[in-house]
Amino acid sequence: MPQASGHKAIFLDRDGTLMVDTGYCSDPADVKLIDGTQELLRRVKQAGFKLVIVTNQSGIGRGYFGEHEFWAVQKEFERQAGIDLIDATYFCPDTPENATERRKPNPGRVLEAADDLGIDLSQSYMIGDKDRDVEAGIRAGVKASILVSSNALESPPTSGEAIVVRDLRQAAEIILEKGVRRGEPTR
Repeated sequence: MPQASGHKAIFLDRDGTLMVDTGYCSDPADVKLIDGTQELLRRVKQAGFKLVIVTNQSGIGRGYFGEHEFWAVQKEFERQAGIDLIDATYFCPDTPENATERRKPNPGRVLEAADDLGIDLSQSYMIGDKDRDVEAGIRAGVKASILVSSNALESPPTSGEAIVVRDLRQAAEIILEKGVRRGEPTR
């Protein structure tokens, strides 16, 4: 069980949240960071958060590419984002049709990471670009799940149990300046 007095962390979806989603990315040449990725990662790392990638990679389960290609893309992502910023990466190769507890929206990979790294989920956040990302954080019991959506309003509302923001810079502001919990207003 994740520690109640452990490290605080940011769990991050990768494709579509931190880097452009090219659809089953298997070539390091296709890695392009989304604006604000480096700033978010540096700011929250400097504030003492561990950074953990939690990503569904059904392209592996579908046979489109293998783990070697996944790790080559991850290595290029980390090179562009900043060496030594990411503390750990957890991926799930399950397809939606054969999903286990590890595939988001299930919380399995978040819970595994929390246990492995001694993370206090009540002081941690999940950031993603899809409902399944924030749902995994909510089910795992993080302090708040943040949905990054370009359709978010200027002052982000909460949406159910997720906080909706327009970009990664706003996600960093919420985490570092407001420290809101899910269900609390962000204004």
